Amino acid sequence: MQKSKFFILMFVSSLVFSCDDKRVFDEYKSVSGAWDKDSVVAFTVTAPDTTNAYNLYVNLRNTNDYKYSNLFLIVELNYPNGKAIKDTLNYTMTRPDGSFLGTGFTDVKENKLWYKGYEAPFMFEESGDYTINIQQAMRQNGMVNGIQKLEGITDVGFRVEQALTN
Repeated sequence: MQKSKFFILMFVSSLVFSCDDKRVFDEYKSVSGAWDKDSVVAFTVTAPDTTNAYNLYVNLRNTNDYKYSNLFLIVELNYPNGKAIKDTLNYTMTRPDGSFLGTGFTDVKENKLWYKGYEAPFMFEESGDYTINIQQAMRQNGMVNGIQKLEGITDVGFRVEQALTN
């Protein structure tokens, strides 16, 4: 009986850990439910290699306190040699009926948003550490100044996955 419990436990454990075998990097940082417009969330990723393709994602967790149907982000990718690429990105956060996109059974929704790799394979061109800086850039319609404290975002994350090869 003890032996069969051990094998069942090993089988279940292997299922849990093999479900995310594409993950290379996955980290979240809390913004405590209100993301200040001057707060930059930074991640450091060591390039896994320079020969394979990867998909890069911005991950977000939001609550029902998030009041908007979209989200503007400024994402900066800094290469080890000092090169930097800065993108202003617009993500849809709700369906047409106003319900939040993302996964989750409670009032917290988790969103996996494409950053790099969806149009063309992303390759880490250099060995070393890459820094990713993420900042919210939301504004009220017709206003010049950004929203100082963006409510409803609880966590910001960054994820790197191995791209599927055909």
